[in-house]
Amino acid sequence: MQSHASIVWWLRIVAAFVIATLVVGGGTRLTDSGLSITQWQPLVGVIPPLTEAGWREAFALYQQIPEYELVNHGMTLGEFQSIYFWEWAHRLVARSIGLVFAIPLAFFWARGMLPGWFKPWGLGLLALGGLQGAVGWWMVTSGLTERVDVSQYRLAVHMTLACVILALAVWLSVRLAGRARCSPVAPGVATLSRLMPFLILGQISLGALVAGLDAGLASDEWPTMAGALIPEGLGLMDPWWINMFENPLTVQFDHRLMGYLVLVVALALAFVARGGGAAGRTSRLAGLVLVQVAIGIATVVWHVPLPLALTHQFVAAVLLWLSVDNATRVVAARRAPLAAATA
Repeated sequence: MQSHASIVWWLRIVAAFVIATLVVGGGTRLTDSGLSITQWQPLVGVIPPLTEAGWREAFALYQQIPEYELVNHGMTLGEFQSIYFWEWAHRLVARSIGLVFAIPLAFFWARGMLPGWFKPWGLGLLALGGLQGAVGWWMVTSGLTERVDVSQYRLAVHMTLACVILALAVWLSVRLAGRARCSPVAPGVATLSRLMPFLILGQISLGALVAGLDAGLASDEWPTMAGALIPEGLGLMDPWWINMFENPLTVQFDHRLMGYLVLVVALALAFVARGGGAAGRTSRLAGLVLVQVAIGIATVVWHVPLPLALTHQFVAAVLLWLSVDNATRVVAARRAPLAAATA
């Protein structure tokens, strides 16, 4: 572990930067700021406009897109600057991840500090980071011509890919740290532990659809929706399956159901893991899922206030981190006796 300590901390820092990007990106979406920068300038765009003329040029570009004409017509330059800085901050943090990852990767590689098995994963993560930048711009372009916001489909791809990068960074850090060693666990613990990261990732993807459609405002009731446990209007659109992606009421309903499923699995995992090597981790995971459900309910009931919504997104990312950490260590603990038996 000692020889890889610096690499482990580097990966944790990368994961923390990804979470920061997710939170700032959530703020960008919730404040309708994502279309304020209408050009993709990976290098020049690091610096925001510094002069009055520069700001007016950026504002003029924004005034050419449908969002300005149909939603924000007549906004002042000061109001434009407010939404611009949300999007600029999101892009700045995202670009910083590239440097935070690529420069140490080159250093560790040159010094011969990287295990052989890690190198393909390192290059893969670097490639995913580049792809994420392209996906981000692909998402933005969906709102520059005919729409007044970005496509919820592209937003879901963008957020899901960010979470995949987060999960891989955490997985690699746990493997390198050697913290996967723990007391043996029952088969049921291993199965549920493997399942949890995928359930949380799926719930985050559904949350992206909620954000993209402003579906959090479709109903402000709990435990009912629109006056019923199963509200009317879930299947209004034709074909029926399109409701799961484009009907705000249905999208929020699905997000709620998935949240309940995550909670049930988390509680079941904590129950079957009690008294074993994963008891502490699974109990903390289940406790945080309970907190997350409460935050989600409050977010809906109080009409999606920005601080609560960002907290909801932050906790979701932390849950993904914890679930990947636990699953990696549990799987390693299950394999250790088998490896010893065949040695």
